Amino acid sequence: MQTELLTKRNVATIGEEITHELGAEFVLNYRKANPTDVKAYVIGKDIINQILAQPGCVGILFYNALNEFGKKTLVYVGLDVNEKPIASYSAINNEGVLETQKGIVGDRIPLPQGEDFDFWGWE
Repeated sequence: MQTELLTKRNVATIGEEITHELGAEFVLNYRKANPTDVKAYVIGKDIINQILAQPGCVGILFYNALNEFGKKTLVYVGLDVNEKPIASYSAINNEGVLETQKGIVGDRIPLPQGEDFDFWGWE
């Protein structure tokens, strides 16, 4: 138990800013290894903000997935401090009653439109 407390990650701090050059290198490496795979996704800030606004949410977990049409997509959910997906949470409704809400699950991400989405020159 004590060891678990000492090694627990702070989910809110996972990830870091990298340089454009390193990002380009990562993207090109992936594209060379997977030339026919989806190149990019677009996710709007509204759904990201909704997920992060859930009580206890400290991060987002992205799953590779196939939608109902067999197309590659991402499904994403909020994570709590214990790195568990938020399946439900308690909230007070408009009548002041405590109720259980389902956790938000995101998808329906379109592929970038137009040829200028790759403005970094990562092609």
